[in-house]
Amino acid sequence: MLRINTMLSSVVVVASLSLSATSFAETVKVGMSAALTGPASALGNGVRNGMESYFKRVNAAGGVNGNMIALTALDDGYEPDKAAPNMNQLIDQDGVIAVLGNVGTPTAIVTVPIANAKKTLLFGAYTGAGVLRKSPPDHYIINYRASYAEETGAMVKGLLASGIKPEEIAFFTQNDGYGDAGYNGAVAALKAEGFANAEQLAHGRYTRNTTNVEQALGTILDASVEPKAIIMVGAYAPCAEFIRQAKQDLPDTKFLNVSFVGSIPLLKALGDKAEGVIVTQVVPHYNDDLPGVADYRKDLQAYKPGAEPDFVSLEGYILAKIFVEGLKKAPAPDREGIIKGLESLSNLDVGIGVPISYSATDHQASHKVWPTVIHSGKYEVLDWASMK
Repeated sequence: MLRINTMLSSVVVVASLSLSATSFAETVKVGMSAALTGPASALGNGVRNGMESYFKRVNAAGGVNGNMIALTALDDGYEPDKAAPNMNQLIDQDGVIAVLGNVGTPTAIVTVPIANAKKTLLFGAYTGAGVLRKSPPDHYIINYRASYAEETGAMVKGLLASGIKPEEIAFFTQNDGYGDAGYNGAVAALKAEGFANAEQLAHGRYTRNTTNVEQALGTILDASVEPKAIIMVGAYAPCAEFIRQAKQDLPDTKFLNVSFVGSIPLLKALGDKAEGVIVTQVVPHYNDDLPGVADYRKDLQAYKPGAEPDFVSLEGYILAKIFVEGLKKAPAPDREGIIKGLESLSNLDVGIGVPISYSATDHQASHKVWPTVIHSGKYEVLDWASMK
């Protein structure tokens, strides 16, 4: 009888352990605040499409350690006064362990302090601004993409190598922290190349969420030296409007945009004025045969039918993939655990040709910039040397 009781006790213990293991399985909640409506909505929806495509793939395969991932996306219209309450709601009411893929610099300026104050990870924001790239890095801010300074720095080096002189460069930027970040990066790059008067170059600005570009264009047209290249740091609608108008007076000028512009919306908005426009990217071309990019196209088609591949949703897909790998290594699926998991990633291969690594002192995964140019209605990889 004693042996039978012992055996029964063993069965009860095993069953109890099984139930306990099952009880640990839960929904891992993550959030997002981005422009889902308004002039920058293509960016917010694009990042969300990419993230959801990968999360749905992971959930269909059983989740992460048995845990399903649930994304709550809130619309901020690319406005800081909406992003802040969204951030508070996601953290305080929705109980997310991290906020992923937020879009924009003006919104980041208000959401970064909230992430730090509430000790909640802000991961993979769709912005290259310096406010997310402090040295040493903020514990709760971790990035995927290259910075705007790196993008505009690559533009400056490429332009100078092609024979364009520093004084033949002008700027068109959004009049806020986003525009400042790209502009300051370009100025620093010009100074590093030995050009001391970068701040005196023509610089036209426009107001966020508008297409009022006429005054900015006038500033550039009034410059003492006609620009052969204009570095642009803005959203797709105003940048397209600026290029359309500027090409009437500057038909041979090169127009260069940073990745945040939204490449496909820019292409569509430009129509027959798109030829030769340059956009730097922080991900490979979405039609590349790299394994990670091929997986992206397959999953986007499977889980977001009707959504066309582009650079924006590819970035969302990549950052979701990195996040999941961090979650796999997290000691617990909670706010501190995910940070430890991400910081433990070293030379992770996500199939884009760039190894992904983080540490407690390095919170930026990629510094690579891929230049592209519009040719015959499509984006092609650009070799700066071909501009000579």
